Amino acid sequence: MELEKYIEELRTLVDVDCGTQTHEGVAKVAAIMQTLWQQEGWHTEQVDLGSAVGPGVFVCNKPKATEFDVLLVGHLDTVFPAGTVAERPMSRDEERLYGPGVSDMKSGLLNILWAMRTLPAEHLARLSIAVAMNPDEETGSVHSHEWIGKLAKRARCVLVCEAARADGSLVKARKGMAGYKLTFAGVAAHAGNEPEKGRSAITAFANSVLAINALSNTDRGTTLNVGVVQGGSAANVVPAALSAELDVRFWENDEYDRVHQALTTLCEKGFLEGVSTSLTRANHKPAMAASEETQLLMRLVELAGQEEGVKVTWQAVGGGSDANHTAALGIPTLDGLGPVGAGFHSPAEWLDIASIEPRIRLLRRVVSML
Repeated sequence: MELEKYIEELRTLVDVDCGTQTHEGVAKVAAIMQTLWQQEGWHTEQVDLGSAVGPGVFVCNKPKATEFDVLLVGHLDTVFPAGTVAERPMSRDEERLYGPGVSDMKSGLLNILWAMRTLPAEHLARLSIAVAMNPDEETGSVHSHEWIGKLAKRARCVLVCEAARADGSLVKARKGMAGYKLTFAGVAAHAGNEPEKGRSAITAFANSVLAINALSNTDRGTTLNVGVVQGGSAANVVPAALSAELDVRFWENDEYDRVHQALTTLCEKGFLEGVSTSLTRANHKPAMAASEETQLLMRLVELAGQEEGVKVTWQAVGGGSDANHTAALGIPTLDGLGPVGAGFHSPAEWLDIASIEPRIRLLRRVVSML
């Protein structure tokens, strides 16, 4: 393959500030990808998913098809704020590429393109192939998961091309995740003169953290983490307001049901007399588990790996992706079909250059065997 051409195409994607909230950047990446697919003669559409996010992109080889043999999925957005590219644009050394979103997941988007660019004509004629690229995966696909779900219901299987793990493993299962906002409303008062007239939102919050942490079940992999807190106005004022953000992760969807019900009951009861607590769910991704049909798809991927000389191993991972949503619909779904990378969501994010070409071959082979 023309590796340097791939790297230059990758640079045009990485060197765009496209955090989920940077709509113009997401739209620019969408336009670049749409143009690249149009140059290959594929049908493309930009998809309006509302004013809260940038556009999605839909691509297919047979626009009149009602069903797809495979839906390939990737996301256009990153977690990084505007200005990140100016600080650290894409760079390279002998073994790795670096930059915001280089492996999560601009390279995955390109691997889909390159695998389909070189898919033999007989398979393009035989198969109905669809590609969905969404603009808000990093914030839970709140605005795009219904669109992707409708496409997935028309597909025999779904292949999500997030990066392979650092050891090269693909992803067979992912933890489910849910995000919540908690808001505490108390009563302000002078902390020195008449503290008894106040009702501290911070004290209520402190009580809540202990109760929330107690809902974790490490044996079953259920974790709850309060990661963001904002509250209070001055040290000499009993704080009347506080907000916090909570992250919940789980391997089993019935565990999530337990946690959600317990959180709802705790917040309705409250954590301190005189302080009310509201709970709002911001996002939710069900756990991705390997069904019997998914295990059959795993065997096909392993066979493709043998034929291409690419070692295929599997991991279950804690982070969520769009694979969670499609797997929950009962569609056989696998993930991690992009190149090898790590350091996601950090300045250390990297992509293994040597893995690019083999993972393109693997994806192409898998699709050809469907």
